[in-house]
Amino acid sequence: MLQEARLSFSLRTLLFALIATALPCAAQAPTKASLDVSETLFSITAAANVCGYDQDLTASSPIRQQVRADLVKASESPQVTAAAQAMCRFYREHKGDDAAHGLAQYVSLALNVGNPPDFTLKWQEADMPDDTTYVLGFLPLLKNYAVATNLHSIWLRYQPQYDALIEHYHDPIEKMITATDVYLRMPLAIDAGRSYTIYMEPMISSGQVNSRDYRDEFYYMVISPQGDNIHVEQLRHAYLHFVLDPLIAKRATALDRIKPILASLQQAPMAEIYKEDVGLLIIESLIRAIEARTTLDTKLSDQERQAMVRRAESEGFILTGYFYDQLRTFEKGETGLKDSFPDWLHGIDAGEVRRHATSVQFAPSAEPELMQAPKLATLSRVDQAERALASGNPAGAAQLANEALASNEDPGKAYFVLARVATLGGNLQDARDNFGRAIRTAKDPRVVAWSHIYLGRILDLQDDREDALVQYKAALDTGDTSADTKAAAERGLKAPYEPPAGKPQPQ
Repeated sequence: MLQEARLSFSLRTLLFALIATALPCAAQAPTKASLDVSETLFSITAAANVCGYDQDLTASSPIRQQVRADLVKASESPQVTAAAQAMCRFYREHKGDDAAHGLAQYVSLALNVGNPPDFTLKWQEADMPDDTTYVLGFLPLLKNYAVATNLHSIWLRYQPQYDALIEHYHDPIEKMITATDVYLRMPLAIDAGRSYTIYMEPMISSGQVNSRDYRDEFYYMVISPQGDNIHVEQLRHAYLHFVLDPLIAKRATALDRIKPILASLQQAPMAEIYKEDVGLLIIESLIRAIEARTTLDTKLSDQERQAMVRRAESEGFILTGYFYDQLRTFEKGETGLKDSFPDWLHGIDAGEVRRHATSVQFAPSAEPELMQAPKLATLSRVDQAERALASGNPAGAAQLANEALASNEDPGKAYFVLARVATLGGNLQDARDNFGRAIRTAKDPRVVAWSHIYLGRILDLQDDREDALVQYKAALDTGDTSADTKAAAERGLKAPYEPPAGKPQPQ
C-alpha cells in the first residue's frame, strides 16, 4: 500500500539477507531492509527544486545541479512555463517558513502516491497521513508539469547515476544492519507485510533526513548521501524502531502497571506523544540505551557513554539508564533481546522510576524527532479497527469497532469504521445508518465531513441527487479545512459520484 514497487535483487533494490550462521543462535530466516530509488520521489523533489527549494544547494550531490540545469532548459517552452508557474504558485503558498519542514510534507506525499504519470493515491483521501493532506492539491499540477517537461525522460537520463549511489553506499549500510542484528541476537524473521526501505534522493539537501513510520508496518528513510555523510546513526535509529517496535505489542497489562511514570515527565522537553504513550517511551528509552552501548565511536569511555544516558534522561527518556544496565548483563549472555525484553519490562519498578525522575534536571530542549509519524505501539480499539480496515481485514475491523462502541470509546469514529466496512460489503443501508450515527456523535470535524461525503456518494449511487447535494454542502460546513475534504465535496457538487470500474461502493 505504502511501498514503492520493488524490483528483484539488483542494483536498484538490495535485500540484506543475513544468514543465521553469522549469529550465535539457532538458524533464522532473513531480515528485510531494502535500499532503493524512486521515480515518484525524484519527480516531486525535482518539482520542489524548480519551485525554489534551494536548501544546501552548493553542498549537495552534483546530480542535483545537473538535473536542475536540465529542468531550466525544459522550461524554455511556453507550455512548460505555464505549467511550472501554476505548480510553483501552489508550492510557495504551502511550503511554510521552514524549508526543511516545507519539503518534508512533499516527501510524505511522495511516499503515499503511486508511480508517474498517474501519481495515484495509495489510500482513500480520508485515510491519507495528516502531513500530506495540506498538499494533495499539488498532484494535478505536478501531473501537468511532468507531461509538459517529459519529466520521465529526465528521470531515465539520471537513473544510472541513482543506481550507482546504491552500489556505492550499500556496503556501509549492510555493515550497520548486520552489526545491529548480531548485537540484538533477535530472530531475523519479519512479520509479513512489514518493511524498512531506505531511499537515495540527491535532489534534497544532504543535511536533511526524512524518516517515516506508517502504521507500524512501513518504515522509510529518505536521504541524500554526499561523500561519507550517509547518516548512519539516523539509519540505525530508524532500523532499531523497525525491529523493536513490535516488542511492545500485546503488553497491555505491563504497560498499565508502568503508565503512572508518565505523570512525572510532563515537564520534560521530549515530544508530547512520549508523555501520553508509555509504550513509545519504553521503546525510545531502550533504543537510546542501545545507542549508548554500541556507539559508532568504539573508543568512547564508559563515562562518555553514561553521559549519553544522562542526556537522554534529561530529555525525558527516563528508562534509558535502566535499560543501559540491563544491556551490560545481556551482552555477556546468549539469550536474544526478544526473549530478554519481557523480563526487563517486568522488572521496571514504576515507583522507583518516579522517584528517579524527581532527581533529573530536565533539559530546556530535546533533539528533533527522527521518526516523523507516530509509531502504533499501543493502539486504542478504534485505532486498531482503522488499521485492520486499511490492511484489508474488514471483519476484524468490524469486531474491533463494535468492541470500541461497547466501551464507549470514540463512538463517532467507531461508527465511521463500521460504515466503511458496510460499503465494502455492498450493504449501503447499513453504511447510511452508520455514517448518520458518525455525524451525530463524532467530535472530529474530519470524520463528520467525510461521513457527509460518503453519504452523498451513496445517495448519488441511489439516484437521489437532491439529497446528495445536501450532504456535499454539509461537508463544507463542518469546519474541516483540509484540501482533500474541500476537493472531494466540491467534486460531488459539480457532478454525481461515479465509482471506479468494478468497485460499486463509494470510495
